Amino acid sequence: MEKTIFVVGAGKGLGNAVARKFGADGFRVVLMSRSAEHLADYQREMQSEGLEVATQVADTADQTSLAAAMQQAVQTYGVPDVLFYNVGITAADADVSGGINTKVLEQRYQVDVLGAYTCIQQVLGAEFSQKQGTILITGGGLSMYPSAAYLPLSMDKAALRAMVSALHSVCKEQNVFIGTVQVCDTIGGSEKYMPEKIAEQFWKLYQDRTDAEIVY
Repeated sequence: MEKTIFVVGAGKGLGNAVARKFGADGFRVVLMSRSAEHLADYQREMQSEGLEVATQVADTADQTSLAAAMQQAVQTYGVPDVLFYNVGITAADADVSGGINTKVLEQRYQVDVLGAYTCIQQVLGAEFSQKQGTILITGGGLSMYPSAAYLPLSMDKAALRAMVSALHSVCKEQNVFIGTVQVCDTIGGSEKYMPEKIAEQFWKLYQDRTDAEIVY
């Protein structure tokens, strides 16, 4: 039976690299992001490479609409075998107009953390357990080495890391694996951190189903 991966946070970098990695290994890929136009472009590109690709518009900043989008994807494509959450606002704090305040912190948390939790809640269940489902989360080195220059992102990556750690044993009892790759440098900034290289780490997590995280 064909396996399916939901890629929440499809994009030209890591999101699409992971989609291609799993797609090349026989997965049907469901790309999800808030831009229908970009999704259509990604779908055409990957289909031209021989991959089976579908799309679903989803906005991780709005938990109600995100839950509805996830439910629609499940209804259309079935419960996935893998959920990959790759959403995060990575802009430096100095680039934020008006500076960092509680409103910015709240908005970032919605996207970076609550979106992940919402997506997880929409797939967890008896069928996901029966499939021995996998949840993969993009983490960051800021979760371990926070920076005042990236305060919201540091806080949010730490929260994601805590969530994965807390849920790891609970999910294991349900035959579900949850894990994260802590990406410790700029994606695409060097050969080691090219998206395709990082995608291999997520594939390793998926295959091994042991440690809650890979620090990369």
